[in-house]
Amino acid sequence: MSSPHFSFRSPDRSPRTAPALWTGAVVGAASLVLLVLVAVRWSPLMSLDRSVAEALHRHAVADPGLVQVNRVLTDWVWDPWTMRALIAVAVIALWWRGARRLALWTAATSLLATLLQQGLKAAVDRERPQWPDPVDSANFAAFPSGHAMTAVVTCGLLLWLLRLYGAGPGLWGTALAVAVVSAVGVAATRVYLGVHWLTDVVGGALLGVAVVALSAAGYARYTAPREGSHRW
Repeated sequence: MSSPHFSFRSPDRSPRTAPALWTGAVVGAASLVLLVLVAVRWSPLMSLDRSVAEALHRHAVADPGLVQVNRVLTDWVWDPWTMRALIAVAVIALWWRGARRLALWTAATSLLATLLQQGLKAAVDRERPQWPDPVDSANFAAFPSGHAMTAVVTCGLLLWLLRLYGAGPGLWGTALAVAVVSAVGVAATRVYLGVHWLTDVVGGALLGVAVVALSAAGYARYTAPREGSHRW
């Protein structure tokens, strides 16, 4: 009996890639507008950011156990390096199975996302604050959130790869659920620990969505027709 496998179907160069391109462009533009607002020290979520920071600060002081749980989750489970390790595993697997163009495309997307996040953070000139004073220190929180952006990019790329390889609804649904939990979990832990404003998390997530949408559309439109057919 043959072992189970995925069949890789190269996306075609059809107009169906246009919605993804438009989605990526619109989301990217929205995130850049948000970046400009943050750069001039005006956040559209400023009042909500501060009220949430104050409430979470009071709660965190009263519950150090939950703070420790959050630290473990944010420093180990959803840490950017953990996310990048998942992408590295996927890239190695794709390369080993012969989908080298796709492996390089995935690796390049992850690397460019990291460079984009670090470059924008440097441009805004906001440094990571010192917890546990989220009310004052969050004024200088890093924008966009590297944790949020990396988690969205990683989960988005892995979901895209599963889609390319024809994953069934069961596997696809499970992966989607894990991705949603990860994205929400990253947002909750970073905001709870007072490291980021809601604006920082939203901005990072929007940039991540834009990167994945543009990367997937670009691969489908220009690269995949020359990839050939592979079996997993």
